[in-house]
Amino acid sequence: MKAEARLAELNHEAENPDLWNNPQNAQSLMRQRQQLEQALSVLKSLETDLEDARTLVELGETEGDADTIAEGEAALARLVGEVQSRSVEALLSGEADANNSYLEVHAGAGGTESQDWAEMLLRMYMRWAERRGFAVKVLDESRGEEAGIKSATLEVSGEKAFGWLKTEAGVHRLVRISPFDSNARRHTSFASVGVYPVIDDTIDIEIDPSDLEMSFTRSSGAGGQHVNRTESAVRIVHKPSGIAIFSQEQRSQHQNRDIAMKRLKARLYDLELKRREERAMEANAAKSDIGWGHQIRSYVLQPYQLVKDLRTGQQSSDPSAVLDGDLDPFIEAALAHRLEGGTSEVEAEDVE
Repeated sequence: MKAEARLAELNHEAENPDLWNNPQNAQSLMRQRQQLEQALSVLKSLETDLEDARTLVELGETEGDADTIAEGEAALARLVGEVQSRSVEALLSGEADANNSYLEVHAGAGGTESQDWAEMLLRMYMRWAERRGFAVKVLDESRGEEAGIKSATLEVSGEKAFGWLKTEAGVHRLVRISPFDSNARRHTSFASVGVYPVIDDTIDIEIDPSDLEMSFTRSSGAGGQHVNRTESAVRIVHKPSGIAIFSQEQRSQHQNRDIAMKRLKARLYDLELKRREERAMEANAAKSDIGWGHQIRSYVLQPYQLVKDLRTGQQSSDPSAVLDGDLDPFIEAALAHRLEGGTSEVEAEDVE
């Protein structure tokens, strides 16, 4: 078995005294070893359960015992469901999939309509995280003038949070009768979602200080007089990539700078992961194009009820459930689609 052979290699590497001179490499190796040990344990458990269920069915058939046969078949049915669930988890084997995740939501053009939609998306992801038992922290939020949000950043902490969320990056489209339109007309709104891994000590990102442009301003958020009277908010621009990070959640300028640098490293690392993925997909004659103007999912509330992922074709006729956090079917389909080297091309729709 390849997994057992790889585990043996990792155990051999762990015996090398030189490894422990580099804490980052040692921590990465130990994490790989732990993941392999867990995977092998699950596999052996599934094999044992399968053999037990087969034995029950065979015993029931030999003795003509319908109850025993039914018990064995029920065990097999439960095992099929568990295997399907484990198969999805097996897709989360990317370099940073085990990490926690940042999730950013930005309203598109359209003022209050798009800002309200951005807040709906933010709530959807918070509800999804709660369902999975993940911890969610709001790092930054810019409120709209009338309703909704202009942008917000979450930190989602939990087992393989980035792996689960990474396929949610892209543009999300809403079609509905606007609650802000006195003429009750149908409106189309857009919001973008960005997903980046939280960088831990096992990943080293080097940034040339000369590539950074840093500025300080007064915080505009709540936090008392100290926050508003001092230039504690930090904005960092990485000039080569154009990535800009703004942090104002802490009272201290030093703390906000550290947070901004951490998020910048996450963005740069995610950028490198995407470049690697694009190169791999190009080698398979596939092309990934996720960005503003390229929708990944549509949520139609009027004239009919439908949520449709434009990459995988996954659908739901219950938008309320999806917007309340029932995202797993869409995420699982997108993960499988990505593993198969599928494209992210937008499909045509019949909603104007």
